[in-house]
Amino acid sequence: MSKEYTFGVIGAGNGGKAMAAYLAVLGMKVALYNRTYAHIEVIAERQGIDLLNPGGVAGFGKLEKVTDKIDELLADAQVIMVVVPSTAHRDIAQAATPYLRNDHIIVLHPGRTGGALEFAETLRQNGCQTNPIVAEAETFIFASRSEGPSHARIIRIKESVPVAALPAIRTPEVLEAIHTAFPQYINGGNVLMTGLNNMGAVFHPALAMLNAGWIEATHGDFEFYVDGVTPSVARVLEVIDRERVTVASAMGLRARTGMEWLELAYNARGENLYEAMHNQTGYYGIKAPATLNHRYIFEEVPMSLVPIASFGERYGVSVNCIRSIISMGCYLHNTDYWRKGRTVEKLGVKELSIGELTHYVETGERD
Repeated sequence: MSKEYTFGVIGAGNGGKAMAAYLAVLGMKVALYNRTYAHIEVIAERQGIDLLNPGGVAGFGKLEKVTDKIDELLADAQVIMVVVPSTAHRDIAQAATPYLRNDHIIVLHPGRTGGALEFAETLRQNGCQTNPIVAEAETFIFASRSEGPSHARIIRIKESVPVAALPAIRTPEVLEAIHTAFPQYINGGNVLMTGLNNMGAVFHPALAMLNAGWIEATHGDFEFYVDGVTPSVARVLEVIDRERVTVASAMGLRARTGMEWLELAYNARGENLYEAMHNQTGYYGIKAPATLNHRYIFEEVPMSLVPIASFGERYGVSVNCIRSIISMGCYLHNTDYWRKGRTVEKLGVKELSIGELTHYVETGERD
């Protein structure tokens, strides 16, 4: 007989509402937390969320609790699905520290690059006295959107999503828990692998910045992955991708290339990245961001590109193109993303050799 798990969802944005509703419609016991009560007031009044999902799991998802107090959520739930921008992971870890138990399983959806490492280091720095599992998904399982204060729509569910725990030896425990609702999750190896296979780092920030003039002039009224991806732009994306893969290789990992991912996920092929992206029919019709004040820059630069660059510099890999894109983001937003971002110092791994880092992410032990 399979074990029953109680779920807590942190975050009531597009993804969080879809996650909470989906779990509840499946019959799971679910609590929802959001730090701003005004965003969940209607959900609390209705005690649930309506889920629209044509051809799939849909209906009214009744929630056990809706709260703006993180201690209440953590008291009632064992599996904690964190569905907030990765820029908020550190704040969530700080707020949760006093209330965490040994049996908690925390899953970041997604971790971007270094999410689980940052979360675990934040718990350590804040004197966490327990040993919860911290894990991260490589990407978010849903394409979803909010359709009102207590309605969510799932547009698509990914068929396969890698997930890894820190340490990796505990990934089977994570999979056992989340497979009760999501059989789509698979073992992602370790959190270095899930983090360095972050394709958003390749396809989002540089593409937005290299189309900055067009985005501001048209408010995003062009096809982002088609019109925005010219041969010259694609060559820059290829260099970013090559640097990312080289960083992974230096750390003893075999990361997927952007072209391999396009073929695996969408069966899109080409002689180069430009051709492969234009052969991905799902990209047609997707508009560009309406503004440069978008998560493709303010989230992906500090939480994806900065950690990749920081790993590269720590382990002797040239990351000149990635550094250039980070610097461009700093100039565009008048923000120091190097200071805000996930560096090896902030992840607590600066002093570790590659062998020591690998041992840590696999076993949780530091030599």
